[in-house]
Amino acid sequence: MQDMMSIFISAFITLFVIIDPIGIAPIFASLTDKTSKHHQRKMAIKGSMVGICILLFFALAGKPFLSSLGISMEALRIAGGSMLFIIAVEMVFEKRTHRKQEAAEKLDHVFEDISVFPVAIPLIAGPGSIASIILLMTNQQNNFEGQLMVIGAMLAVLVISLITFLLAARVMGLVGETISTVLTRVLGIVLAALAAQFIIDGIRSAFFV
Repeated sequence: MQDMMSIFISAFITLFVIIDPIGIAPIFASLTDKTSKHHQRKMAIKGSMVGICILLFFALAGKPFLSSLGISMEALRIAGGSMLFIIAVEMVFEKRTHRKQEAAEKLDHVFEDISVFPVAIPLIAGPGSIASIILLMTNQQNNFEGQLMVIGAMLAVLVISLITFLLAARVMGLVGETISTVLTRVLGIVLAALAAQFIIDGIRSAFFV
């Protein structure tokens, strides 16, 4: 039971830091500003559902998909860890949120329905979260219960994301800019450590096992 809980907690922290529900709440709020509550609710629910479908696809079929391209799990661990480390650095230096907001606002000018672009992609199912879910699932490839824990952690994070979308204005009022900044930087440090572990595991598997 303890091992399953550890898998769940590790996956939850990784995906929570990558998807960053608190960080994307103000982005969603700005994209849906001055629209009806019905529209905001529709965009939040639809965007979350699309995000779930995308991440579930890569969770269940990510490894065969990569194998068909000739990409090894070791290469994915090293590349994914490197990418996550870059994201972590951006979080620590407060660059990631601004970049994501600018990209989201540019897409918002093009698409009236923001549920798929940019809410589902890239705010929820971005390169970081896709790489993370594949890595987490492959780490439990011979452990069915472990994979269920990973999927459960993913769903838990996406439920939290949906709640922050629905309560975006209130969440930002409660959290405040200072607390949000501190939280983002602390989570960035945690993510950097997790990314380094992915890289170490990939190198060890490729050259020393």
